[in-house]
Amino acid sequence: MTDLTPLDEAHAAMTAAPDDDTARLRFYERIADVELFMLLEAEPTGDQINPVLLEDAYVVVFDRAARLAAYVGEAAPYVALSGRAIAGMLEGQPLGMAVNIGVAPSEILLPAGAMDWLRDTLAHEAGEVEAKIEALLPPKGLPETLIAAIDAKLATATGMAAGAFLVAVDYAGGGRGHLLAFVGAIPRAQDALVRAASEALTFSGIEAGAMDVGFFAPNDPTVEKLAKVGLRFDLPQGEGLQHTPRMPPGSDPSKPPILK
Repeated sequence: MTDLTPLDEAHAAMTAAPDDDTARLRFYERIADVELFMLLEAEPTGDQINPVLLEDAYVVVFDRAARLAAYVGEAAPYVALSGRAIAGMLEGQPLGMAVNIGVAPSEILLPAGAMDWLRDTLAHEAGEVEAKIEALLPPKGLPETLIAAIDAKLATATGMAAGAFLVAVDYAGGGRGHLLAFVGAIPRAQDALVRAASEALTFSGIEAGAMDVGFFAPNDPTVEKLAKVGLRFDLPQGEGLQHTPRMPPGSDPSKPPILK
């Protein structure tokens, strides 16, 4: 296979600069975000899955179904989960992930300790405060890595909000910072959008607290000001969260599959 996937590209960047913490963080961000195909011993039974283990220490995953097929050489059962869902599923298990073994340039063994770190990093929760905005200004001084990380995160947030703006903000009382303002966000998507913004900070190597998150109704007068001075991010629109079809085991992060 000659087409490189986002995981291939992130892995290449990490291996080309082994001392670059940012490149390593971006690789783990891709691991968390991409859909991974986990090889199973048999078809799932309800919420029970029995993954194939490599060396009794790693679940075997691929970032393309075709890569799994190339590894096995024949039809095989699997379950498709995000990397973050797999990290959560492995909590309490002495297991790591064998990624794209033997079939892609991004092949790598991530030991149990790496999965513990990823799980702990993803579990970080943003704090909630109330503050009155005094002035909105164009964003300034933020690294391109953060802008790119926000753009990548929001590119997967289909239908969660009408759009977003990144602005510099002065708060009443003297506080100053940056604000990622979501416009017309679906209420039940707000937690996911906050988490996406928080992870963009974390995996960009930026200190926590460098960016706040806010939500505004489309008819809020602040939106006009945001549009004048802010850097706009367009979220893909579609069915998004409007419909919730029946999902395979592990697709619901609140109900991860159970290892047999």
